Amino acid sequence: MVDDGHGAGVTGGRRRVALAHDWLCTFRGGEAVLERIAASHSARHEVVGVYSMFRGRHGLPVDKAPTVARLPATVPTLGRLPLARDRFRRWLLPMYPRMVETLSDRLGRLHELAPIDALVSTSSAAVKGMRAPSGAVHVCYCHAPARYLWSRASEYEGGLRGLGLSVFGDRLRAWDKESAANVDVFVANSRHIARQIEETYGRSAEVVHPPARTAYFTPGDEPRGEFWLAVGALEPYKRFDLAIEAAREAGAELKIVGEGSCGRDLRKAVQRGDRVEFFGRVGDERLRELYRTARLLIFPQIEDFGIVAVEAQACGCPVLARAAGGALDSVLNGKTGVLVDEESARAFADGARRMPSDALACVRHAARFSEAAFDRAMLDVVERAMAGRKH
Repeated sequence: MVDDGHGAGVTGGRRRVALAHDWLCTFRGGEAVLERIAASHSARHEVVGVYSMFRGRHGLPVDKAPTVARLPATVPTLGRLPLARDRFRRWLLPMYPRMVETLSDRLGRLHELAPIDALVSTSSAAVKGMRAPSGAVHVCYCHAPARYLWSRASEYEGGLRGLGLSVFGDRLRAWDKESAANVDVFVANSRHIARQIEETYGRSAEVVHPPARTAYFTPGDEPRGEFWLAVGALEPYKRFDLAIEAAREAGAELKIVGEGSCGRDLRKAVQRGDRVEFFGRVGDERLRELYRTARLLIFPQIEDFGIVAVEAQACGCPVLARAAGGALDSVLNGKTGVLVDEESARAFADGARRMPSDALACVRHAARFSEAAFDRAMLDVVERAMAGRKH
């Protein structure tokens, strides 16, 4: 089942570009990246549509992804079924290769009507396995090699999804490696992910950091307080438990923003004497106010990149982070924050005592990760790839 309405023909030297994304169901960091790519490429080229394994009932929200929401969406029939497109899509892992093959065939048929110059995919699952039509180039912005197969496979054990992986995991890993050959140019969101791409697929990757809203997240006039701030989904790998322990060790007040599956357990972990406040989910204006008034953002997890750390610095707030993952790119140790080598509450408490307080340095560093910088970099990568393609 396909939504038609694709344009045809190239006018004024504009190239025809197709986009691909794993699923159009929720709006998070990956969808923000997709929207920036769609908007910047639509301004210079003809974006013919977006190809995805799954699409929610209404697609992505128009207020957050206006460009993507206007594009024709091509989705396999299975990916439009109510149960599949919502809570059960991750349990359909064995079907992903076939769904990607279907998308490749649909793109190929469009190419026969009017040639496609480039396929630009954004992926942390399977859509990077799409085949670009003959003569077209495939550029993949990779958030991470499929975590359920590689870096976090152990977290997906149990339940129907875990059962599927235990039966089909080896076959899916083989397909994932093999289908990486369909990508002409890999782009990683951090040096950490570039290393994972090399280790997993044996491929090099350019690094283009994801876009941060540095025009919105800016310093304010509010006096900076003494509390620590932690922001993100309350999930195990985010290590909010370690943030609570570190604040306790340092005798600091901690404010936590976010919701997730660990919320109840984290609240139970708070001890008498701890100064921990849970805010749940907050709007952008309130979040910006917290960034502007916190003494520091504590960032104890290992992230692929971690846009929260950049948002905080854009507001002049230094970051106390684990010396691993994307934080190695986003935080300047001793200048815009402190990178902690040891995963312990005491190490983070010690790091907080060494925290720099140069708000201007934080803001200047965060500017490197602006939306405009991302747009320029991705357009350059895609246009260089198109210029060097084989006809």
